[in-house]
Amino acid sequence: MRRSTGLLLLLLVSIFFCAGVSAGDSPEGKTGVITGRIAIKGIGPMMGGTVFFFDEADGPPPSATKYWRVPTEAFSVDDNAGFTATLPEGKYYMGAIERLSGEPLGPPQEGDYFFISQDKKGKPKKYTVKKGTTTDIGIISDAKPFKRSTLVKKGITAIEGKILNEKGEPAEGMMVFAFSTPTMVGRPLFVSERSDKEGKYLLRLYGGGKFYLRARANYGGGPPSADEIMGIYNEGKPVSMKRGQIRKGINIPVIRVGVAEQQR
Repeated sequence: MRRSTGLLLLLLVSIFFCAGVSAGDSPEGKTGVITGRIAIKGIGPMMGGTVFFFDEADGPPPSATKYWRVPTEAFSVDDNAGFTATLPEGKYYMGAIERLSGEPLGPPQEGDYFFISQDKKGKPKKYTVKKGTTTDIGIISDAKPFKRSTLVKKGITAIEGKILNEKGEPAEGMMVFAFSTPTMVGRPLFVSERSDKEGKYLLRLYGGGKFYLRARANYGGGPPSADEIMGIYNEGKPVSMKRGQIRKGINIPVIRVGVAEQQR
Protein backbone atom coordinates (compact mmCIF):
# COMPACT_ATOMS: atom_id res chain seq x y z
CA MET A 1 0.00 0.00 0.00
CA ARG A 2 1.74 3.16 -1.20
CA ARG A 3 1.86 6.27 1.00
CA SER A 4 2.13 9.79 -0.38
CA THR A 5 5.26 11.80 0.36
CA GLY A 6 3.11 14.43 2.06
CA LEU A 7 1.67 11.93 4.51
CA LEU A 8 5.08 10.54 5.42
CA LEU A 9 6.53 13.99 5.95
CA LEU A 10 3.57 15.04 8.12
CA LEU A 11 3.92 11.89 10.20
CA LEU A 12 7.64 12.30 10.80
CA VAL A 13 7.48 16.02 11.54
CA SER A 14 4.58 15.69 13.98
CA ILE A 15 6.05 12.81 15.99
CA PHE A 16 9.44 14.44 16.44
CA PHE A 17 7.93 17.78 17.44
CA CYS A 18 5.69 15.95 19.88
CA ALA A 19 8.67 14.15 21.38
CA GLY A 20 10.12 17.48 22.48
CA VAL A 21 7.08 18.59 24.48
CA SER A 22 7.26 18.09 28.23
CA ALA A 23 4.07 17.87 30.28
CA GLY A 24 5.94 19.13 33.30
CA ASP A 25 7.17 22.41 31.76
CA SER A 26 6.03 25.34 33.89
CA PRO A 27 7.24 28.85 34.71
CA GLU A 28 9.61 28.70 37.67
CA GLY A 29 8.01 29.61 40.98
CA LYS A 30 4.43 29.04 39.81
CA THR A 31 4.01 25.51 41.06
CA GLY A 32 2.48 23.95 44.14
CA VAL A 33 2.55 20.47 45.65
CA ILE A 34 -0.14 17.90 46.41
CA THR A 35 0.77 14.93 48.59
CA GLY A 36 -1.24 12.00 49.84
CA ARG A 37 -1.57 8.24 50.06
CA ILE A 38 -3.57 5.83 47.89
CA ALA A 39 -5.31 2.72 49.21
CA ILE A 40 -7.23 -0.11 47.56
CA LYS A 41 -10.75 -0.36 48.95
CA GLY A 42 -11.09 -3.31 51.31
CA ILE A 43 -7.50 -4.46 50.75
CA GLY A 44 -4.98 -1.88 51.95
CA PRO A 45 -2.27 0.46 50.67
CA MET A 46 -1.57 0.63 46.95
CA MET A 47 2.03 -0.55 46.87
CA GLY A 48 3.21 1.06 43.67
CA GLY A 49 1.14 2.24 40.75
CA THR A 50 0.57 5.69 39.32
CA VAL A 51 -1.42 8.73 40.38
CA PHE A 52 -2.49 11.08 37.60
CA PHE A 53 -3.89 14.60 37.34
CA PHE A 54 -6.09 16.23 34.69
CA ASP A 55 -5.89 20.01 34.31
CA GLU A 56 -9.44 21.40 34.37
CA ALA A 57 -8.45 24.07 31.84
CA ASP A 58 -7.28 21.57 29.21
CA GLY A 59 -10.33 19.35 28.76
CA PRO A 60 -13.47 17.78 30.20
CA PRO A 61 -13.64 15.99 33.55
CA PRO A 62 -12.21 12.47 33.32
CA SER A 63 -14.56 9.49 33.22
CA ALA A 64 -14.19 5.90 34.35
CA THR A 65 -17.01 4.58 32.17
CA LYS A 66 -17.65 6.80 29.11
CA TYR A 67 -14.32 7.90 27.59
CA TRP A 68 -10.60 7.95 28.32
CA ARG A 69 -9.07 11.39 28.68
CA VAL A 70 -5.26 11.46 28.60
CA PRO A 71 -3.82 12.70 31.93
CA THR A 72 -1.99 16.01 32.09
CA GLU A 73 0.59 14.74 34.61
CA ALA A 74 1.45 11.39 36.19
CA PHE A 75 3.47 10.50 39.30
CA SER A 76 4.61 7.22 40.84
CA VAL A 77 3.05 5.88 44.04
CA ASP A 78 5.89 4.72 46.31
CA ASP A 79 6.22 1.57 48.40
CA ASN A 80 4.52 3.33 51.30
CA ALA A 81 1.48 4.14 49.11
CA GLY A 82 2.47 7.80 49.09
CA PHE A 83 2.91 10.30 46.27
CA THR A 84 4.20 13.83 45.84
CA ALA A 85 2.93 15.78 42.84
CA THR A 86 4.46 19.10 41.82
CA LEU A 87 2.02 20.88 39.52
CA PRO A 88 1.51 24.31 37.93
CA GLU A 89 -1.03 26.30 39.88
CA GLY A 90 -4.60 25.61 38.84
CA LYS A 91 -7.45 23.17 39.37
CA TYR A 92 -7.13 19.46 38.71
CA TYR A 93 -9.05 16.21 38.72
CA MET A 94 -7.23 13.16 40.08
CA GLY A 95 -7.16 9.39 39.79
CA ALA A 96 -4.81 6.44 40.23
CA ILE A 97 -4.10 3.01 38.80
CA GLU A 98 -2.11 -0.09 39.68
CA ARG A 99 -1.78 -2.15 36.52
CA LEU A 100 -1.98 -5.83 37.39
CA SER A 101 -2.53 -6.56 33.69
CA GLY A 102 1.02 -5.56 32.83
CA GLU A 103 -0.25 -3.06 30.26
CA PRO A 104 2.06 -0.01 30.60
CA LEU A 105 -0.15 2.55 28.84
CA GLY A 106 -3.72 3.34 27.93
CA PRO A 107 -7.07 2.72 29.62
CA PRO A 108 -7.39 0.32 32.58
CA GLN A 109 -7.73 -3.39 31.87
CA GLU A 110 -9.94 -5.93 33.60
CA GLY A 111 -8.76 -6.34 37.21
CA ASP A 112 -6.46 -3.32 37.35
CA TYR A 113 -6.90 -1.33 40.58
CA PHE A 114 -8.30 1.98 39.39
CA PHE A 115 -10.36 5.03 40.38
CA ILE A 116 -11.22 8.61 39.49
CA SER A 117 -11.54 10.70 42.66
CA GLN A 118 -15.16 11.76 43.23
CA ASP A 119 -16.97 14.24 45.44
CA LYS A 120 -20.03 13.45 47.59
CA LYS A 121 -22.31 13.82 44.55
CA GLY A 122 -20.37 11.23 42.56
CA LYS A 123 -18.79 13.79 40.22
CA PRO A 124 -15.03 14.05 39.54
CA LYS A 125 -13.53 15.99 42.43
CA LYS A 126 -11.43 19.12 41.87
CA TYR A 127 -8.18 19.80 43.70
CA THR A 128 -6.74 23.31 43.80
CA VAL A 129 -3.00 23.83 43.49
CA LYS A 130 -1.63 27.16 44.71
CA LYS A 131 1.90 28.32 43.95
CA GLY A 132 4.39 27.89 46.75
CA THR A 133 2.07 25.76 48.90
CA THR A 134 1.84 22.07 49.79
CA THR A 135 -1.53 20.41 50.28
CA ASP A 136 -1.81 17.01 51.97
CA ILE A 137 -5.07 15.35 50.89
CA GLY A 138 -4.60 12.41 53.27
CA ILE A 139 -5.52 8.82 52.43
CA ILE A 140 -7.86 8.09 49.53
CA SER A 141 -9.23 4.54 49.66
CA ASP A 142 -11.27 4.49 46.45
CA ALA A 143 -9.24 2.18 44.22
CA LYS A 144 -10.94 -1.10 43.30
CA PRO A 145 -10.69 -3.72 40.52
CA PHE A 146 -11.78 -2.30 37.17
CA LYS A 147 -14.57 -4.20 35.39
CA ARG A 148 -15.26 -3.81 31.69
CA SER A 149 -18.94 -4.46 32.42
CA THR A 150 -19.14 -0.95 33.89
CA LEU A 151 -18.37 0.72 30.54
CA VAL A 152 -21.25 2.73 29.10
CA LYS A 153 -22.42 1.41 25.73
CA LYS A 154 -25.44 3.60 24.94
CA GLY A 155 -25.40 7.32 24.24
CA ILE A 156 -21.64 7.57 23.82
CA THR A 157 -19.73 9.67 21.29
CA ALA A 158 -17.18 7.50 19.52
CA ILE A 159 -15.13 6.74 16.42
CA GLU A 160 -14.76 3.19 15.13
CA GLY A 161 -12.61 1.69 12.44
CA LYS A 162 -9.63 -0.49 11.64
CA ILE A 163 -5.89 0.07 11.73
CA LEU A 164 -4.19 -1.42 8.69
CA ASN A 165 -0.52 -1.85 7.82
CA GLU A 166 1.13 -1.13 4.45
CA LYS A 167 -0.10 -4.50 3.15
CA GLY A 168 -3.68 -3.74 4.14
CA GLU A 169 -3.51 -6.26 6.98
CA PRO A 170 -4.92 -5.65 10.50
CA ALA A 171 -2.49 -4.05 12.95
CA GLU A 172 -3.11 -5.42 16.44
CA GLY A 173 -2.16 -3.68 19.69
CA MET A 174 -2.34 -0.09 18.43
CA MET A 175 -3.91 2.84 20.24
CA VAL A 176 -5.63 5.78 18.55
CA PHE A 177 -5.01 9.25 19.99
CA ALA A 178 -7.34 12.19 19.36
CA PHE A 179 -5.89 15.72 19.14
CA SER A 180 -7.71 19.05 18.95
CA THR A 181 -5.19 20.72 16.62
CA PRO A 182 -3.97 19.69 13.13
CA THR A 183 -0.30 19.79 14.14
CA MET A 184 -0.96 16.96 16.61
CA VAL A 185 1.80 18.41 18.79
CA GLY A 186 1.84 17.92 22.53
CA ARG A 187 -0.52 15.88 24.64
CA PRO A 188 -3.56 14.25 22.98
CA LEU A 189 -7.04 14.68 24.47
CA PHE A 190 -8.36 11.12 24.29
CA VAL A 191 -7.04 7.61 23.74
CA SER A 192 -8.66 4.39 22.60
CA GLU A 193 -8.14 0.89 23.89
CA ARG A 194 -5.69 -1.18 21.87
CA SER A 195 -6.83 -2.56 18.51
CA ASP A 196 -7.82 -6.23 18.44
CA LYS A 197 -6.67 -9.06 16.16
CA GLU A 198 -8.83 -7.71 13.36
CA GLY A 199 -7.32 -4.24 13.76
CA LYS A 200 -10.59 -2.85 15.15
CA TYR A 201 -10.51 0.08 17.58
CA LEU A 202 -13.06 2.13 19.47
CA LEU A 203 -12.15 5.70 20.40
CA ARG A 204 -14.54 7.16 22.97
CA LEU A 205 -14.87 10.95 23.05
CA TYR A 206 -16.46 13.68 25.11
CA GLY A 207 -18.93 15.68 23.05
CA GLY A 208 -18.54 16.85 19.48
CA GLY A 209 -15.96 18.81 17.53
CA LYS A 210 -13.10 18.18 15.13
CA PHE A 211 -10.54 15.56 16.06
CA TYR A 212 -7.22 14.71 14.41
CA LEU A 213 -6.25 11.07 14.77
CA ARG A 214 -2.91 9.31 15.12
CA ALA A 215 -2.37 5.59 15.65
CA ARG A 216 0.63 4.51 17.69
CA ALA A 217 1.52 1.48 19.79
CA ASN A 218 3.26 3.54 22.49
CA TYR A 219 3.24 7.13 23.66
CA GLY A 220 6.02 7.74 26.14
CA GLY A 221 6.96 11.22 24.96
CA GLY A 222 10.30 10.20 23.46
CA PRO A 223 11.21 9.80 19.81
CA PRO A 224 9.92 6.61 18.17
CA SER A 225 12.27 3.76 17.31
CA ALA A 226 12.78 2.68 13.71
CA ASP A 227 10.74 -0.46 14.41
CA GLU A 228 7.70 1.42 15.73
CA ILE A 229 4.53 1.44 13.63
CA MET A 230 2.60 4.71 13.37
CA GLY A 231 0.02 6.41 11.19
CA ILE A 232 -2.24 9.43 10.71
CA TYR A 233 -5.85 9.40 9.54
CA ASN A 234 -6.64 10.80 6.08
CA GLU A 235 -3.32 12.67 5.67
CA GLY A 236 -4.03 14.79 8.73
CA LYS A 237 -7.60 15.83 7.94
CA PRO A 238 -9.99 15.93 10.93
CA VAL A 239 -12.98 13.78 11.77
CA SER A 240 -16.01 15.98 12.53
CA MET A 241 -18.20 14.65 15.34
CA LYS A 242 -21.53 15.51 16.94
CA ARG A 243 -22.40 14.69 20.53
CA GLY A 244 -23.89 11.21 20.78
CA GLN A 245 -22.67 10.24 17.30
CA ILE A 246 -20.79 7.02 16.52
CA ARG A 247 -18.84 7.24 13.26
CA LYS A 248 -17.79 3.94 11.75
CA GLY A 249 -15.36 3.00 9.00
CA ILE A 250 -12.68 5.49 10.06
CA ASN A 251 -9.70 3.35 9.03
CA ILE A 252 -6.14 4.46 9.74
CA PRO A 253 -3.14 3.28 7.68
CA VAL A 254 0.10 2.72 9.57
CA ILE A 255 3.68 2.27 8.47
CA ARG A 256 6.95 1.40 10.20
CA VAL A 257 8.91 4.54 11.10
CA GLY A 258 12.11 3.21 9.55
CA VAL A 259 10.31 2.52 6.27
CA ALA A 260 8.78 6.00 6.29
CA GLU A 261 12.23 7.57 6.66
CA GLN A 262 13.56 5.55 3.73
CA GLN A 263 10.69 6.71 1.51
CA ARG A 264 11.18 10.42 2.18
